Amino acid sequence: MTAHGASREALATARERLDALTDSTSADAKALAGDLAAVTALLDREVSLRRVLTDPAQAGDAKAELATRLLGGQVSGPAADLVAGLVRSRWSASRDLVDSLEELANIADLTAAQKRGELDDVEDELFRFGRIVASNTELRAALTDKAASASARGELVRRLLGGRAMPTTERLVERLVTAPRGRSLEGGLESLSKLAAERRERMVAVVTTAVPLSDPQKQRLGATLAKLYGRQMHLNLDVDPEVLGGIKVQVGDEVINGSIADRIEEASRRMAG
Repeated sequence: MTAHGASREALATARERLDALTDSTSADAKALAGDLAAVTALLDREVSLRRVLTDPAQAGDAKAELATRLLGGQVSGPAADLVAGLVRSRWSASRDLVDSLEELANIADLTAAQKRGELDDVEDELFRFGRIVASNTELRAALTDKAASASARGELVRRLLGGRAMPTTERLVERLVTAPRGRSLEGGLESLSKLAAERRERMVAVVTTAVPLSDPQKQRLGATLAKLYGRQMHLNLDVDPEVLGGIKVQVGDEVINGSIADRIEEASRRMAG
């Protein structure tokens, strides 16, 4: 999500609390994700409640007490505590609270995948699914059909990904498809991919090549990009025979075009200089 002012500070604080909680070996990050997703759905549906919980005229402790009372017995203690902390904070807009809860749910799910050593697979599956959707207009139309019920769209995701992708990937995509909350499918998948990369404090480079890269080429390109940007780099690989110059690399808003050899040679010169 793109938060501003008070909402950005509130989300940053909540993410720190979530990280501290999921760092504990006793915390069930997957269960926490489910609880936070349930609260997200509740507050997305109940607009009046959301406004009460983000009303700047009300005392933070009073709002936290209300949230705890409403959620008591419905979600786990850690989830209720996280929500209470969120509503104590100030928000630039009431919708920002729901956006933040959704992001925390996704982070908790990705953290659970990371603990199981599955995060790389989830990152790759989200990227590949996004590519499939982008290239298949009929599939995209079915997944975003507003005339279809949320349960029908969710069932379609389960049929597509069940047994073919990590359970975390399936849950993340299903939540996105059943509750898009005004986002495009492509935008939602991109946001999930970025969150997955952040779990390893890596940037994402979308690499499109005319032919598949060999393992040594992948390693050289990843190492060069990591040195250029000063952070670990996760490569999302795609093949398009029509790519001019043999390769296109996109990191954030920056796009690099050219041959593999030329770009690596130029990067080496820049680092040497």
